[in-house]
Amino acid sequence: MAGRRTLAGDDEDVLDSLTIGRRVRRLRVDRGMTVGELGDAIGRAASQVSVIENGKRELKLAELQRLARALDTTLDALLEPEALSRRDELEIELERAQRSPLYSSLDLPALPVRKSLSDAAIETILTLHGELERLHEQRAATPEQARRANAELRAEQRARDNYYEDLEHAAAELLAAIGHRGGPLSQRATSELAAHLGFTLHYVGDLPATTRSIADHRNHRIYLPIRQPGTDARSALLQALAAHVLDSPEPHDFGDLLRQRVETNYLAGALLVPQASALEYLTEAKAARELSVEDLRDHFAVSYETAAHRFTNLATRHLGIPVHFVKVHASGAISKAYANDEVQFPTDVLGAVEGQQVCRWWSARQVFEVEDRLSPYHQYTDKPSGTFWCTSRIESSTSGDFSVSVGTNFAEAKWFRGRDTKRRLPSRCPDPSCCREPSGKSTAYWEGKAWPSARLNASLLAAMPDGSTTGVDKVEVYDFLDRHATPHP
Repeated sequence: MAGRRTLAGDDEDVLDSLTIGRRVRRLRVDRGMTVGELGDAIGRAASQVSVIENGKRELKLAELQRLARALDTTLDALLEPEALSRRDELEIELERAQRSPLYSSLDLPALPVRKSLSDAAIETILTLHGELERLHEQRAATPEQARRANAELRAEQRARDNYYEDLEHAAAELLAAIGHRGGPLSQRATSELAAHLGFTLHYVGDLPATTRSIADHRNHRIYLPIRQPGTDARSALLQALAAHVLDSPEPHDFGDLLRQRVETNYLAGALLVPQASALEYLTEAKAARELSVEDLRDHFAVSYETAAHRFTNLATRHLGIPVHFVKVHASGAISKAYANDEVQFPTDVLGAVEGQQVCRWWSARQVFEVEDRLSPYHQYTDKPSGTFWCTSRIESSTSGDFSVSVGTNFAEAKWFRGRDTKRRLPSRCPDPSCCREPSGKSTAYWEGKAWPSARLNASLLAAMPDGSTTGVDKVEVYDFLDRHATPHP
């Protein structure tokens, strides 16, 4: 397990839907077929063929095979990355530009790609868009670099359904080494795992504020904070052990830092909720149409957030259910998010979702309006990208109250307890008239008569100390180790 890994899968060379769509259109025209004729051949409406040719839908393998047969070609030929015409390349780039968060933020109408639109006009538009992107990147400071890296990481997680097979194997090997036979991981077993890896445990009250734990490899000790009420004593230890097992070097940039954090948390979660036991439990629950994040939490004695994360790890790869996860602060700002079920999170011009405001009508915010915080909250939401079912719960931390939500599209809600909820709300976001603009009556009454004092988010101005990627104060860490470890020469 030593050394670094990348989170990207083996599918970096797979053609995108825009390129495939253009190739389908070219083959159809070459064979003298109309959109309707191709639709009849693959069992789809003509409008659906247009959606495919315009690159607005990702195709599954079976659909690609039907298209290849209908177009009298092979799947390999359909996907072969041969050069497109200059016009096709320009149209694809223009379509990509219009789909970017930056273009969307300009609030410009969609520009239809017609034959009357000259190559020179498209090139001019693309040049202007490229310059806007350059200026945005030039203005980016430390927080923006981190947000860009996080957006890239989220895309990689989506591509692999948030499932990391090598980490699952690593967790299974570690659990087998201490004789764990499945089910919840006890605190005693967690301590045995630390001993198996050669560490003694030391709980202290003076751990540096910039750290969650410190592993002293010289003396084979792990220092952890004295347990606080309401926290899981296993989590911080398992994260420290996971970092040791993964043997990750000092991160060079935010991408490295975030990937290491994801890997560490994933391995810790796979130890707390072992895959074999979890799949046995979840498969039974799915067969009974009683999937529940609450039940997974209680069965493995973990936090709701850990159970929600673990469910997203396993749901798509092993249960065939696309899902989304979102953690939202009481203010409505997204803290974490993941999706592979086509739900559309709000994004900034860099494609990042962290810090963006979730629609007021989503389950993730509606749950804050409910007085009963013990019972599960379920809701259907009609969004521009479709109808989604979601279950949400509020968890409290030193940073405030957060809602943790897991959802899926309407068709998959049948597997979950809570699917019979009558709560159903519409959401038109990102349309500002949905929930981001006050009513005309309120605006007329209060405009110029109210001046709230904003709470400035310190992270807007924050930078890592002395250029550190992790933000850890090494002076404090080494002073701490000098106090607690065996004196060095």
